[in-house]
Amino acid sequence: MNLTLAHLHPRPGSPLPFEMEVAHYIKLTSRWLPSQTRGFASEATFAAFLETSRQRPVLVLCDQRGKAYTSEQFAAWIGARRDAGAGQMVLGIGPADGWSPGMLEKAGLRLSLGAMTLPHALARLVLAEQIYRAATILGGHPYHLGH
Repeated sequence: MNLTLAHLHPRPGSPLPFEMEVAHYIKLTSRWLPSQTRGFASEATFAAFLETSRQRPVLVLCDQRGKAYTSEQFAAWIGARRDAGAGQMVLGIGPADGWSPGMLEKAGLRLSLGAMTLPHALARLVLAEQIYRAATILGGHPYHLGH
């Protein structure tokens, strides 16, 4: 399964804070699951990307009203989709004012990173690390020690 960590940003090609750290986790994740990160200027361009994907991706959208998972639960959720044959998963960090109702309806999972509001770049780093952690849990690697 291929993973894409997507984020909406008015200047998607501009580096964000923590760019090196996000790239580090994405590279590490690629040992188990081919992964990339991609920026989009608007929800419309993100939606167009999803519509033109060769495979219908499993869509995970970060949303403050979403489901909060432990790292183990998140890994199990990803693993279940992978094992069911999903070829692509897109994890999206949306606009500052939140995802539109239409986009939220397309999500296979609305994921909460916690009750606190995080800056966009920091949420991206947290999600990149959790994707890596999930990959190591699924791969049986000792990175995640369960505490």
